[in-house]
Amino acid sequence: VQLVESGGGLVQPGGSLRLSCVASGFTISRYAMRWHRQAPGKERELVATITNDGGSTVYADSVKGRFTISRDNAENTVYLQMTTLKPEDTARYYCRASNWMWDYWGQGTQVTVSS
Repeated sequence: VQLVESGGGLVQPGGSLRLSCVASGFTISRYAMRWHRQAPGKERELVATITNDGGSTVYADSVKGRFTISRDNAENTVYLQMTTLKPEDTARYYCRASNWMWDYWGQGTQVTVSS
């Protein structure tokens, strides 16, 4: 069982990035998927959630209108499209799959927003 994030990097303020999270060893269609982030010295924060069928999404107020979570169950992949990035979005971003029985985390991908 594995979640592998990718797509992070260094971007200027106002820029965009698209994070991907590929699952292996299990089928994400049975899981709600989430993106969390953690900045140095801060607690891990829930950024976005998408239900198992993609029918509902929820966002943290800090990213609402700028970030979009989506999923492709056929590809066993979840995405986080990030636009209008701000320096305060700098953090390590983690993918998470959870249901009533299981809870899996990836190792994260670093996003740095700086000029």
